[in-house]
Amino acid sequence: MGSQYTIKGYLILITFLMVGPLLAQGKKTIEATRITDAPKIDGILDDAIWKSLPSYGNFFMYEPGNEGVIPEAYKTEVKMAYDDKAVYVAAYMYDPNPETIPSQFSQRDEIFVQADHFSIALNTYNDGINETHFLVTSAGTIGDAVASRNDFDFSYNVVFESKISKDTLGWYAEFKIPYNALRFPEVEVQDWSVNFYRKLIRQNETHTWNFIDNSVGEESQYNGLVTGVRNIDPPIRLTLFPFAQGQVTHYDGETETNFTAGMDIKYGLSDSFTLDATLVPDFGQASFDEVTLNLGPFEQTFGENRQFFTEGTDLFNKGRIFFSRRVGGRPSGDVGELSENEVIREFPEKVNLLNALKISGRTKDKLGVGFFNAISEKTYAIIDDTITNSSRKILVEPIGNYNIVVLDQQFNDNSSISLINTNVTRDGHFRDGNVSAFVFDVADKQNRFRSSGRAIVSNVNTADGMTTGFLSELDIFRIKGRFRYRIGHDFANNTFDMNDLGVNFQNNFNNFVAGVSYQIFKPNNLFNTYRIEFTARHLRLYKPNVQTGNSFNINSFFVTKSRFAFGMDIGYNTKNDDYYEPRVTGRFVTNGANLGGNTWVSSDYRKKFAYDVRLGYREYYDSDPRKNYFLDFEPRYRFSDKLLLIFQSEFSIRKKDFGFVEETDTDIIFGQRERTDIENSIQASYNFDPYKAIDLRFRNFWSIADYSDNIFFKLNQDGSRSEIPYQYDATENNPNANFNIWNLDLSFRWRFAPGSEATLLYRNQIFNFDTLSSLNYGESVSNLFKQPQQNTLSLRITYFIDYNNAKDIFNNKS
Repeated sequence: MGSQYTIKGYLILITFLMVGPLLAQGKKTIEATRITDAPKIDGILDDAIWKSLPSYGNFFMYEPGNEGVIPEAYKTEVKMAYDDKAVYVAAYMYDPNPETIPSQFSQRDEIFVQADHFSIALNTYNDGINETHFLVTSAGTIGDAVASRNDFDFSYNVVFESKISKDTLGWYAEFKIPYNALRFPEVEVQDWSVNFYRKLIRQNETHTWNFIDNSVGEESQYNGLVTGVRNIDPPIRLTLFPFAQGQVTHYDGETETNFTAGMDIKYGLSDSFTLDATLVPDFGQASFDEVTLNLGPFEQTFGENRQFFTEGTDLFNKGRIFFSRRVGGRPSGDVGELSENEVIREFPEKVNLLNALKISGRTKDKLGVGFFNAISEKTYAIIDDTITNSSRKILVEPIGNYNIVVLDQQFNDNSSISLINTNVTRDGHFRDGNVSAFVFDVADKQNRFRSSGRAIVSNVNTADGMTTGFLSELDIFRIKGRFRYRIGHDFANNTFDMNDLGVNFQNNFNNFVAGVSYQIFKPNNLFNTYRIEFTARHLRLYKPNVQTGNSFNINSFFVTKSRFAFGMDIGYNTKNDDYYEPRVTGRFVTNGANLGGNTWVSSDYRKKFAYDVRLGYREYYDSDPRKNYFLDFEPRYRFSDKLLLIFQSEFSIRKKDFGFVEETDTDIIFGQRERTDIENSIQASYNFDPYKAIDLRFRNFWSIADYSDNIFFKLNQDGSRSEIPYQYDATENNPNANFNIWNLDLSFRWRFAPGSEATLLYRNQIFNFDTLSSLNYGESVSNLFKQPQQNTLSLRITYFIDYNNAKDIFNNKS
C-alpha cells in the first residue's frame, strides 16, 4: 500500500510539474462590473461599491525571475468597475512592515524612484502590442505612458485620477481613468486585456497578475482578459488646455517683456480617433538643449522638449523618418551674396510655428491611422548697410506646410506593417521634400524569430530639379531562449536625403552586421541577470563599391543579487576610410586600426548614497598616434524622501586628435589638435508632496580644440596625410576653439488640479566662443562670466477644462 501511494504521489507531482507551468501561463480573466454610483477617489477603499465587488489576486513573480512563490504577507488584490464616464480600479498591496515601504516623493511621471509602485497596463484593442500604463507610487506620484513592445513613452500625458492610502496592513491605490484618456473601438462588447504590476523596492521584485515568461516574447502579449465591458455610452471627449505665459528677459543692458496666450485642444472624433491641436503655441519654458562644441561634418541635433511633439506621437515615429525638431527649426534658406558694405545684423535661430494638429487612432480591425499637419510663418534675416546705415530684410524661410500620413496594420498580437509619408512644402522657390516608407516588424506566433526592416524613397525638389534617393534596412533576429543571434543589412544610395522632416547624416553605404548574445533569465547564486553580446560589422560604400572598414564589439552587462551592476564594452576597428570628415564628395581620410572600450559600475540606488562611474580608453595603431581617455562620475545623495541631489562630472581628453581645417584652391587641410572636454551638471529636487516641487537644473560644458603644435597636413588622394607648412588666417579661419556654455534653470511647479499646472521659471544663460584654446578650465570660466548674461523670469499657467464638467456646472446654475 505504501509503495502504491508513493507511486501515485510521484505521478501527481510529475503531473503538477508538467501542467503547472502551462496553467500559470494561461490567460486569466477579470470581470469589470458596471456600477451606477462612482467611488470617491481618495485612496481609502471603504466605498460600498468596492466592498461588493469580487477581488482578483494570485500574482506571479516576474522580476528578477519567474521562480519563487509570493508570500501571503505580500499578496496583491485588484477590483475593477466601470460606468459611462470612466474605468475604476482598486488595488490592495499588503505588506507586513508598512512603515518600511520606500516612499520617495517625486512629480508626475517620475515613477522610477525609491518608492514602490503599482501600475495598470490596459490594452483596449487586445492586440498584444499597444498598451496604456497608469501608475502610482507609494508616495502618491502618478504617471502614465504608452507602451509598444516594451518601449515606454512617458511623454504621453492624459488626465486621470489616482490616490493612495496606508494602514497597518499595507498600502492601497484607487484609480479613475476617464474615457477621454482612452481609445477603443465602437462596438457593443469591448474586447480588452489588462495586466497589473506591483514593484517592491526593498525586495527588488516585480509581481504581475497574469504570468509573464520573461524569456519569451513581450510583456504586452501576456495580458489577462477583461470581460463585462459592454454598451458604453461615453460622453463627448472634448478637453481644453488654455494657457497664459508672461516673460521678462534681461540681456546686455536691455529688458524685454512678452505675454502670450494660446490653447491646446483634444477632441474625440470617435471612440477610436482623437484630434490634438495647438493654437498659437509658446514653447518658451521647454528645457534647454545640451549644446556641445561641434567640429564634425554633421549637424548637431537635440531631443524634443516641446510637449505637443512628444505626446502621443508613437504612430508618427513609425519608420523613424519623422524628426520633430525640423518643425520650427532653423530656416532652410540663407542670405545669399552680400555687398562689401553689408553685414548680417540678425539671422533667426528658429522659425515660428503658427499652429499644429494631429489626428490618430486605431480601428477595431487594428489598423492605426495618423495625420499630422503644422504651418510655420515667414521668417526674415536683417541686413545692415554700414555706409548708408539702412537695413533690409531677406526671406530665409517662407510659409511652410509640414504633413505626415501613417497607416499601421497590426496582426498576430506581435507583428505590424506600416506605410508612412512625410511632405514639406515651402512657398515659392524654396526646397521641398517628400519621403515615403514601407516598414515591417513581423514575428512568428511562437515568438522564436523576428524580422524587421524598412524601405524608404526620398524626393527633394529644388530650383535645380528633382532628386530621388533610396534606403533599405533588413534584420532577422532569434528572440527566444538564452542564446540569441541576428543578421542584418543596411543600404543607401548616394542621393538619399530625408532631412526636410527627418534626419539622416549619412548615405552611400552598403553595410552588413551579425551578432550573437547569451543572457540568463533565471537568477543564479551570484547574479539576478547578465548578458554578453558579440557584434561584427562589415562596412562598404555603395558607389564606388569599396570597403570602408570592419568593427568587432563585445558588450557585457551584469547585475548582482545585491543590485550592484557593472559591465564592459570593448571594440576593435580595423583600418578604415572616412568619407565624411573631408567635406568633399569622393575624398576620404584613413583612420588607423584602433582598440578601446569602457567599463562601468552602478551601485544600489536603494541606499541614500549611490554612484555611477564609467572609465574609457581608446588607442590608435599603425602611424596614427591618437589616444582617447574618458571618465564619468555621477554620485547621488537622497537626503530624505523629499530632497534628492545628483551631481555628474564628465572629463575627456583626445591626444593628438586630427580633423578638417579648411579646403583651399588646391588642397584639403587637416590639423593635429589636443581636445579636452569637461561637463559638470547638477540636478536637485525638493518635493513638498506629489503636486509641488522646486527643481534645479544646472549644466556647464567646456571644450577646447588646440592646434598650437602647428602640425598640419594635406589630404592625399589615397586617404593618407602629408605634413606641410601651413599658416591659417588668425582672424578669418582660426581653427583654435574655446567653447564654454552655462545653463541654469530654477523652477517651482504646482499641479493645483488634475491636468492644471503653474510653473514659475528662472533661467540664466551665458555663452562664450573664442579662439583662446590655451586657457585652462578655470581661466575659461572666468572669461565666461565677462560675457553678457541672459536672465529670464517666466510664469506659465495651464488650466484643464473638460467640456462635460463645464456643461454640468452651467446646467446646474441654470
